[in-house]
Amino acid sequence: MRRFYVGLDLGQSNDFTAIAVVEDTGEGDLHLRHLERYALGTPYPEQADRVERLMRRPELVATWTDPWEPTLKRALPVLVVDATGVGKAVVDLLKERNLRFEAVTITGGNSMGVSRGGVSVPKRDLVAALEVPFHSGDLKVAEGLADWPALKQELLSFRRKINLKTAHDSYEHWRFSDHDDLVLACALACWKCRRLRGMRIVPKAMAGWPKPRGF
Repeated sequence: MRRFYVGLDLGQSNDFTAIAVVEDTGEGDLHLRHLERYALGTPYPEQADRVERLMRRPELVATWTDPWEPTLKRALPVLVVDATGVGKAVVDLLKERNLRFEAVTITGGNSMGVSRGGVSVPKRDLVAALEVPFHSGDLKVAEGLADWPALKQELLSFRRKINLKTAHDSYEHWRFSDHDDLVLACALACWKCRRLRGMRIVPKAMAGWPKPRGF
């Protein structure tokens, strides 16, 4: 089933807020369709307004024809929000705008947890959800995305560090000044797509969908 996934990584005062739109084509490939950083200092209400406008764009409503039923099917975009730290305040702003989303708290642990307020996910699981299709070539990038070089650099800047005492691994930057907002925005979208794929059988999409391009 063709569907769009939107990942939102919320930054604090010295960090960018980033948003990414990933399309699941229904054929096994993922297409990065939109990638954007909000300018530093953008007020949180304005950020919430911009997210709302993006989520309500008709381009993000996927449609397809079920071969067993004559009616046209519609799938609304899925929003996944980083609720770690300052994200909790923005989560409330998104709720005020009647947006449906999954709140994710990013942790340094080893397993996912579920609560009434959302889910907690290890950072390594999120990054792996992006790394795997990125390195395998299953993640396609739309032409003309201005922030694609920055995202690629963020991915290359990550390294896995093994804690010899605990045998646990974690992700960190090569340099303290590096950002990871674009990586996490894309990772949130890919992680949610991967999770939903495991919950259903994905039918082969119809051929002839237009070439992916940025919004």
